[in-house]
Amino acid sequence: MSDDDKPPTLDIVGKSTTEILAQIDLFSGLPAAHLKRVVDIGTEEQFKTNQAIFNEGDAGDKFYLILEGAVRISRVVPGMGEEALAVLRPGAYFGEMSLIDDATRSATVMCHERCRLFVVARRDLEDLLFVDRDLAYVLLWNWVRTLSRRLRATNDKMTFLATTSKF
Repeated sequence: MSDDDKPPTLDIVGKSTTEILAQIDLFSGLPAAHLKRVVDIGTEEQFKTNQAIFNEGDAGDKFYLILEGAVRISRVVPGMGEEALAVLRPGAYFGEMSLIDDATRSATVMCHERCRLFVVARRDLEDLLFVDRDLAYVLLWNWVRTLSRRLRATNDKMTFLATTSKF
């Protein structure tokens, strides 16, 4: 992974979960009261090094924000084995696609270094968005922008690979 592919490092030392959420693109622009409502429906989970958080193909129903430690995201490539896609550190998040669709997990996530994660379950978020339309509007538009940005980056990478005969 090049430096350009790495998620931005956030200053999260000594910050509350609400303050950390305010720094990530999915939750940017939400008022403090809305961020607190998201924090109130979340829980914290801890994982040991090399413990699976979820596997490619599992049903997805949770979003994760790394508070401490690191996770490794990988996929199994037929004929090649496991291919590490990224190592994410505090302030990074993963699993957000499962909050939007009912598809299975697209990758495996393992605890790379003992970690503490903030977790939001889809069911709880859906309930919150149903009762708070203002929160739902801002949050869903943030997600659309985030997914669009990621799709553009993927298109750029695919174009590069195709034009350099590395595809």
